[in-house]
Amino acid sequence: MDEKLSFYETDRKYYYGGELGAVYSKEKTEFAVWSPYAKSIELRLYKSGTDGAPYKTLCMELCEKGVWRAAVLGDLDGIYYTYAVKHGEAVRETPDIYSKGAGLNSKRSMVVSPQSAYIEGWEHDSYVKLQSPCDALIYELHVRDFSMDENADFTYRGKFAAFCEENVKNRYGDTVGLSYIADLGVTHVHLLPVMDFASVDEAAPAFNWGYDPVLYNVPEGGYSLDPYNGYARIKELRRLVKAMHDKGLGVIFDVVYNHTFDAAQSPFGIIYPHYYYRHERDGSFSNGSGCGNELASERRMMSKFICDSLCALCRDYHIDGFRFDLMGLIDIKTLNKWAKKLRMINPDIILYGEGWTGGASPLSEQRRAMKINAADTDNIAMFSDDFRDGVKGSVFCDRDCGYINGAADKNKRELIKSVICGGIYHRDVLRAYQHCWAKSPTSTVNYVEAHDNLTFWDKLTLSMPNADTAERLRVSRLGISLVLLAQGIPFLQAGQELLRTKPDGKGGFDSNSYRSPDSVNCIKWNCVTEHKEHLEYCKGLIAIRKAHEELRLRTAAEVREIRFTDLSGAAFAIYVGRLIIIINPHRRRAVMKLTKGEAYEVLCDGKNASITPLYEIQGKASATPQSVLVLRKKSDTNL
Repeated sequence: MDEKLSFYETDRKYYYGGELGAVYSKEKTEFAVWSPYAKSIELRLYKSGTDGAPYKTLCMELCEKGVWRAAVLGDLDGIYYTYAVKHGEAVRETPDIYSKGAGLNSKRSMVVSPQSAYIEGWEHDSYVKLQSPCDALIYELHVRDFSMDENADFTYRGKFAAFCEENVKNRYGDTVGLSYIADLGVTHVHLLPVMDFASVDEAAPAFNWGYDPVLYNVPEGGYSLDPYNGYARIKELRRLVKAMHDKGLGVIFDVVYNHTFDAAQSPFGIIYPHYYYRHERDGSFSNGSGCGNELASERRMMSKFICDSLCALCRDYHIDGFRFDLMGLIDIKTLNKWAKKLRMINPDIILYGEGWTGGASPLSEQRRAMKINAADTDNIAMFSDDFRDGVKGSVFCDRDCGYINGAADKNKRELIKSVICGGIYHRDVLRAYQHCWAKSPTSTVNYVEAHDNLTFWDKLTLSMPNADTAERLRVSRLGISLVLLAQGIPFLQAGQELLRTKPDGKGGFDSNSYRSPDSVNCIKWNCVTEHKEHLEYCKGLIAIRKAHEELRLRTAAEVREIRFTDLSGAAFAIYVGRLIIIINPHRRRAVMKLTKGEAYEVLCDGKNASITPLYEIQGKASATPQSVLVLRKKSDTNL
């Protein structure tokens, strides 16, 4: 039997459910690594994370279920280690896939003592509480984007530590940084990958999104003030989380359990070649990620590793949620198992991801955690590309238009009604049942902008070449209004409220800035002042959403109680609770008669938005061109 291909038999014979990695105590450290077909494994101990020969080597012993073990007496706190694994005639050295600490560029793992990783007040830090995932308002942010702009007076640019800085100002003297984000009103900050990735030299870091993981449980050293010190990055990431929690913000980690930076040369590929990855029939690595390989979540020890990793991150860093990259490459059964264990640690944890793949995969379609199978997942939300592309046009065609920027018609109107309902089937919406993939509002993440593709403002610039700035501003506000007023979980890219743009320096815009310079990617903090009117509109809408439960319905049955009235063209009105929302994508006004004798408070009129009524109207409502009008019935009864 070919050991590299008989993975089902390996799972049956050798599955091990116990603890792996380096288990520290002051008296001894026990090392355990699973590799049932290795010929030998040698443990190597180092004083340094980068230099020098090992000061001690031990031959590990093959024990139960293919687990190799070694115990070293004495206090190994902060000692670095590797495994030298022999398969066939080749011996290759690797860090531990279960590492919680590491030296520079993940060359060597580090033994971590919980006491040495402690930060002041950590025992009092706790998760953010929610009554429903729909109460979340997610703000997607990259660590370097946050603090690299020279127009803001950060001290620790590009580092975890920048999130702990107070009283940061832009050139105009307005507050920026973490205090600004807390004041904006969002509830959770989604951080692009912050765990160890390969594409950056940690000694001289440059920009990269970080979707090329190496060690999943080790913070990225390029974001640390001292990447040579394995403890520094752990403490700094904890301080970042605590700083956010202290301001009432939840923290979501963007995790990449669908592929690794390299397959054959990764720690997974060295410890047990081929096991952790999927393959084509010819034995080559499959590439459903579009990055050269894909992890085999359905294999028991791969599933165990990911579950162990997620639970460790949740406990060690008090994480409030996870966003799964290319979640369509994860099998549903395994994903639901992880979700169950995570909710035992944090019942309020938010879980969501991309309900698609990056290419063809051997994993059968019915097993994939994709939108078409959303009903089979255990309350794990998925990004609504229906919402994204329906509102603004396809992300794969820069000049393609959606409902708000030039392609409004009755078919688009029905699509927008559907996505406003969170993608849930509604009898009053002309959209086929099979296309309504969401089973509840908690299943859907609504967005028009993320780190991928053009920013929303750049998309509007390219798709509306004849529009002036004033018109694009109206449309931008209309788009963000739809995100914040729709049923489901709203998602904003950091800076969207500041009309974020990524010029490529060649007269166009950067739609794939994963390794572009900081000058392209960083948040331009002067925009807090320069686009204050747009910012205040967005803040007002966020406050409106948070103040009105009818914008945060929790069940499909509640969503199906929403009612609609079609107006002229593709404009329409929504009735939910005490609110009437009129959506007008046209360059002309949309007018609707109101209940005779009833007074309505205007909360949003397309230019201003506030939980304090802007003014009152009776008789009829008139939505200005390319705007949203939000009315609240003055009496206490629902509409």
